[in-house]
Amino acid sequence: MKVFSNSHTFNYSWEEVSTANWRKYCPWNDKSTHVIAVDTLSREVDPATGILRTERLITCRQSAPDWLKSIIGCMETSQVFETSYVDPVAKTVTMVSQNITWANLVNVQETVVYKPLDAHRTQFEQDARITALCGGWQRIKNSIEDTLVTRFRENAVKGKEGFECVLAMSRRVFAEEREKERLRNEGKVVA
Repeated sequence: MKVFSNSHTFNYSWEEVSTANWRKYCPWNDKSTHVIAVDTLSREVDPATGILRTERLITCRQSAPDWLKSIIGCMETSQVFETSYVDPVAKTVTMVSQNITWANLVNVQETVVYKPLDAHRTQFEQDARITALCGGWQRIKNSIEDTLVTRFRENAVKGKEGFECVLAMSRRVFAEEREKERLRNEGKVVA
């Protein structure tokens, strides 16, 4: 098993980050073009805790290295099952994801947590545990795990840059909408 860990501070409030998180794979994010579909399977709020629990299926274009494709075959897409928990009291967003594609060959479990540092900054923490399931073939197992850790590292940089774009656009759009609402309330015409 190999572990990839990453953290970053976003200069946005937890409210902004937790709201923009649902737009992470939208056209505002030109770094996530590999994500081709995000399907919400279920969403419910626990009446006792107020925690929003969402299950999503994320479909991505496959980009496995050629040497790995030759061993396990090639598929055009891969799928990930994600369960997220938004706790408005503790002010945390926790997302836990698990690969579905190639799950019989490799197990990838990722946990992401967003929590406020202060009123204007949010901490992002990412932890991925990668286990190749090719019993007895340690060299191949290590190569697969090392390749996936490298991929996580590369994607973490793109993910941060893309989410920063989504956060900036969200802030701008919400500010524009607040201004339109203010003008409507003052009786001025808004185009």
